[in-house]
Amino acid sequence: MLRYLPPKHQKILRISLPAAVNSLLDMLQVITDLVMVGRLSAFAVAAVGLGLQSLMFIFAVLTVLHVGTSALLSRFVGAEHFKRASIGLSTLLRFAFFLSITAMVLWYFFASKIYIWFGTAPEVVALGESYVQTLTWMMPFVFLKMVFVSALNSAGDTKTPMKVKLVSIMLNVLLNYLLIFGKFGFPQLGVMGAAVGTVVVNGMEVLVYLWLYLKGKTPYLPVWYYSKGLLHRALKVGLPASFERALTFGSFMLFTAIIAQYGTEALAGYQIGLRVEGIAFMPGIGFTIAAMALMGQGLGAKDPQRAKEDVLLVLKYAAGFMFLLSFFMIFMPEKIVWLFTDDAKTIEEASLYLRIVGFSQVPLAFGFVLSGALRGAGDTKRTLKINLTTQWLARIIPAFIVSWLFGDILLVYIAMITDTFVKAVWLWYTFKQGKWKAIKV
Repeated sequence: MLRYLPPKHQKILRISLPAAVNSLLDMLQVITDLVMVGRLSAFAVAAVGLGLQSLMFIFAVLTVLHVGTSALLSRFVGAEHFKRASIGLSTLLRFAFFLSITAMVLWYFFASKIYIWFGTAPEVVALGESYVQTLTWMMPFVFLKMVFVSALNSAGDTKTPMKVKLVSIMLNVLLNYLLIFGKFGFPQLGVMGAAVGTVVVNGMEVLVYLWLYLKGKTPYLPVWYYSKGLLHRALKVGLPASFERALTFGSFMLFTAIIAQYGTEALAGYQIGLRVEGIAFMPGIGFTIAAMALMGQGLGAKDPQRAKEDVLLVLKYAAGFMFLLSFFMIFMPEKIVWLFTDDAKTIEEASLYLRIVGFSQVPLAFGFVLSGALRGAGDTKRTLKINLTTQWLARIIPAFIVSWLFGDILLVYIAMITDTFVKAVWLWYTFKQGKWKAIKV
């Protein structure tokens, strides 16, 4: 079907669609734990959901690798400097491994405290601590995988990560079934079984990427070289983006603390709503990856006008896809939420969340794509400023105020989506200014 479209549309969709599917599968792999433990209890859902949300701080660290790898390698690919790109990949893989060791230590000792800080029920604390501490062992796998996937995306190869993820999610479902419920002679581990399955699957994904890399089945040469200069260039772009992501996730955790005051069912409903919304994000994230890669490639080829036109076309597709998905979130959320839990109160709470955020999907598309494009250009300091300002002034502070004054979770959710609209307008203005054309990576 794609062959009937204009060449520029084909190029964008061949990068975006597999990336969107891969992101969707990535999210499904995450929420598989929620879906399957949802049959145990609301306490299990809250424990796993909050544990997954606490992983956002790890994703903030991973943003250094994701944005740094993408911005650096996409420019080398655009300029057809594949030897330099290969040295950059080797450098970032080594850096990722040592960074993951630090993350393991910090995660093991601090992640389980989140359940106590949020004042969750004792049952949630007991289940959650074992869950997040088991996830510690997947850190090296996750960090190395991020570099491999970002490198392949930068070269326009989004199909390989999609294929790897497709196999891994099927394995994850199988392991969860065996270990959560104790089928076919396996021990019944409950919430702990979900964590073990996640660790095993991430390890196997990394082994596949290593095999492809060493066998020369990627666009990069399997060299073993470390360049301080290239690492510095990647970190110069990646660190502001990572700091931005950390602040964003920190604000999400504060928002979760507000929701936790409304009870276990409200917290469980919010966690499920976030995962369903995360599925709706996937087209946007797929197009964001395309925008980042095409922006870097265009600037690497010294053709900023081509980069701008590619990003605008990506934006049109992303807005269209997410507008379509908003209808399902607004008009039939109960049918979607039922897949996660059969608890009536939790379904009610999750459905309320989805109806509200359904109205913000188009500005979310603008936020995703334009943020990705600016990061691909290396303009991470400006995106940091935009996200930091809108998160606090348009989301967190208003949410605290309306919760304190009115005690109504509906008004809290409305305050939440206000940030999305403000951010979209600001990013659009920044992109149209065109200052990103002069940034050096």
